[in-house]
Amino acid sequence: MPNIYQCEIIKNTLMTDTIYSITIKSPEIARAAVAGQFLHIKCGQARILRRPISISSVQDDNITFVFEVKGEGTGWLSAQKPEQMLDILGPLGNGYKIPEDKIIVVGGGLGTPPMLFTAQSAKNNVTAILGFRSASRVIMVDDFIKVCEKVYVTTDDGSAGIRSAVTDPLEELLKSGNFAMVMSCGQLLMQKAVAKLCGKYGAACQVSLEERMGCGVGACLVCACETKFDGTMQMSRVCADGPVFFANNIDW
Repeated sequence: MPNIYQCEIIKNTLMTDTIYSITIKSPEIARAAVAGQFLHIKCGQARILRRPISISSVQDDNITFVFEVKGEGTGWLSAQKPEQMLDILGPLGNGYKIPEDKIIVVGGGLGTPPMLFTAQSAKNNVTAILGFRSASRVIMVDDFIKVCEKVYVTTDDGSAGIRSAVTDPLEELLKSGNFAMVMSCGQLLMQKAVAKLCGKYGAACQVSLEERMGCGVGACLVCACETKFDGTMQMSRVCADGPVFFANNIDW
């Protein structure tokens, strides 16, 4: 069973009108964390479920995560101040298996933050493709520029970067055939399109699934999804068996 830690808040930053970045101090979590894993955070004293939030970066003993305010729990979390403590279970789940050759990371919206930790963890050149609805929703581009060889930004309305889906620059890159892996996180339809494109060009692909979770450790089965291994269909738990899977193991 993963441990529960009392973690001091170092910084809480408003990134957009509804998106926050919180940095905590936890040497234990920092030492154990792998790109693609998440934290299960207790939000207030009310009897509500913990909130699963992906790790977006690790720097020494500090861990940063990014989230959007959507309800009571995340609203409470956004109001917490430096020096206050958070009750955190983690790190949880299985992360990305990062090869030593060149990779592409693809982040869509709030699927962007965990791809930063993935890029930071890579041992070779990384190209990032980051997709957002509009310029007002763009986050963390400067952080990716610091660690990536090339960064592409796309928006649905063209108000920032390229007016396109993430699949347009991805296809141009895959035509070169020089990348060992594509890794993505974001909405299901985006990841399905990424996986389909990788299949077209014979590129290996890992995806991080986003599902509603209860316990976060595989006991409640709320986050079960259909997968296939060796041609056999089975139910997998996103929190415990994932959240990262190879794309060809997902029953899209």
